Amino acid sequence: MLSQPIQSSFQLPNGAEVIIETGKLARQADGAVTVRQGNCIILATVVANKDPKEGQDFFPLSVDYQEKFASAGRIPGSFFKREARLNDYEILTSRLIDRALRPLFPEDYLCDVQVLITLISSDPEVMPDALACLAASSALAVSDIPIKEIISEVRIAKVEGKMVVNPTRTELAKADFEFLIAATEKNLMMVEGEAKECSEEELVDALQLAHEAIRVQITAQLQLRDKKGITAKREYKKPPVNDEINQKVIAFAKDKVYAISKSASSKAERTDAYSLLKDELIASFGEELTDGDKKLVKKYYEDLKWEVVRNMMLEDRVRLDGRQLDQVRPLAMEVDPLPGPHGSALFTRGETQSLTTVTLGTTLDQLLTETAAKSDYAKFMLHYNFPPFSTGEVKMIRGVGRREVGHGNLAMRSLKQMMPGNEYAYTTRVVSDILESNGSSSMATVCAGSLALMDAGVPIPKHVSGVAMGLVTRADGKYAILTDILGDEDHLGDMDFKVTGTRDGICGVQMDIKVDGLSMEVMREALAQARRGRLHILDAMYECIPAHRPEVKPHTPRMEKLIIDKEFIGAVIGPGGKVIQEIQRETGTTVNIEEVGNYGEVSIFSVSKEGLDKALAWVKGLTAMPQVNEVYEGTVKGIKEFGAFVEFLPKKEGLLHISEISWKRLESMEGIFREGDKVKVKLMGIDPRTGKFKLSRKALMPKPDFRPNDRQGPNEENA
Repeated sequence: MLSQPIQSSFQLPNGAEVIIETGKLARQADGAVTVRQGNCIILATVVANKDPKEGQDFFPLSVDYQEKFASAGRIPGSFFKREARLNDYEILTSRLIDRALRPLFPEDYLCDVQVLITLISSDPEVMPDALACLAASSALAVSDIPIKEIISEVRIAKVEGKMVVNPTRTELAKADFEFLIAATEKNLMMVEGEAKECSEEELVDALQLAHEAIRVQITAQLQLRDKKGITAKREYKKPPVNDEINQKVIAFAKDKVYAISKSASSKAERTDAYSLLKDELIASFGEELTDGDKKLVKKYYEDLKWEVVRNMMLEDRVRLDGRQLDQVRPLAMEVDPLPGPHGSALFTRGETQSLTTVTLGTTLDQLLTETAAKSDYAKFMLHYNFPPFSTGEVKMIRGVGRREVGHGNLAMRSLKQMMPGNEYAYTTRVVSDILESNGSSSMATVCAGSLALMDAGVPIPKHVSGVAMGLVTRADGKYAILTDILGDEDHLGDMDFKVTGTRDGICGVQMDIKVDGLSMEVMREALAQARRGRLHILDAMYECIPAHRPEVKPHTPRMEKLIIDKEFIGAVIGPGGKVIQEIQRETGTTVNIEEVGNYGEVSIFSVSKEGLDKALAWVKGLTAMPQVNEVYEGTVKGIKEFGAFVEFLPKKEGLLHISEISWKRLESMEGIFREGDKVKVKLMGIDPRTGKFKLSRKALMPKPDFRPNDRQGPNEENA
């Protein structure tokens, strides 16, 4: 097993040992470690430039997590047979690490930093994403890159009523909720996860348990750093400062910024007013202003806006658009705005708008997802699009960005909790196109997605809504919790957290915390306020469409799923696929069958209800066991002098003897039946020796009352 000379270790609550090592691999990186649990080994490296680029005014951090297929003894399934661009799972894991690491760096640190995390050995039961952030933080810890604190990350799941830290893959499959949580020694930094309607108090309990486990991991990182001998952090070039310019900016613009912020204007009006004021501010310095000083003026102006708006919320308890702190923006929603899709909805909340569609497809439309550990098929997918016009901007469209993958994933995980189980035959794709955005378009996607699913007739039992919350705090202990935040409030706040759920509990959470010392009491208050906002939106959604439509729309392809015994799979397929091909040809349907455990899943897809019903009856007949005393609708297949052969189930024929056709004695079969006639028969018995079926028609007729002298019996109707 791969080992390195310097190591520290800790135990998870379930007794599993995790070992962090450094000193042998990737020695030219500023920091490099491996993290090992079982056969799972993750290599993390970090490199930072010594100086920022000329004119750099933002922090360029890049984080990439990638799984090598060789780590699990697999070859990639792509055409090129090599790892290519990151898949969605890797992008989501990269985002989780990025969001946790970014606040660790000083605000004036502007050097390029690249963090690469690679799964180099896989364990089928160990979830590597729960260890990836630990590996990244450890690589920073053993480097001289000037981070402020050390962090770690764990997954908390509720499995069979108990909370488990970093559950195995098998345990996670049975979980009622799962949350990935990152934290420093003192403070929570990031939360993301999903739940089957958990309570707010359960979430708080999970956060507290996670924080205890994270502290153990931070201690192990500190021990590794001490063993490596890291005692100081590198010096770096700080951006220029000029207090004189800052004071002039404050004197000129503070009151004007406050007036604009307090005007309760729209996003466009407010943006224009801020921009005009900035131009006036720059002009006030005269023509002698250098390019470097102009950058400082712009920076100090943005800093001033940040401070003024936050103080306005804390002191005046009002917001940029004039709302109260706990007030949700005006709602407007409708279902079925588009005639073509199988389901659609338009959801508008203030200046945020989502047009969402639902498409129902067959099992052939399922999404193949590949990781190093496994390949899997998904029947429910949600795609989120954020075109530049939604914010009034002009940008190049270069494919789906990481933000779009992350926002779509949060909405997908939330709505997935209400989706029907595997018995639901359709593959379901939800697409949210954001037409307008000013805060929390991902939560608009959740609401619009729920409405569109109901409109499509997908049997979800409850609506799911979501709301984005914000928090503004000050050193004196004053704070303000904001419901349904604007885009500007997201940028200005100390915490951005999104909570989705039904009336009965939480379905999804995404939380980024930028402030130190957030108490659990404030967290509980924020979650309670979020619940009130969520319920307010849910009430409007139920007024729009109170339940899913009982039927799919007329232009939606029909689909049914049958579960059959494994022994009948061959009968449905037939030799060389003869039977299944005949079913599809005769009924105009698409029939798909696959073996799942001890059962077969038969999915029938048709553009017409008539064809679907015909194929459904055909398959049921092929898989039905003939039951004695049951009544069947049969078809006459052949006529002999002693009776007729009737197919009462597909490929199952029995003899309807001449004596069992009628209570009246028949002299011959002439004129009684023609081939192809439909006839109701009762299965009277099965010959135990030959397996032949004995049918009767007269058993379904009233028995006549014979007179002693009437040898022929009475005249019977319908004989």
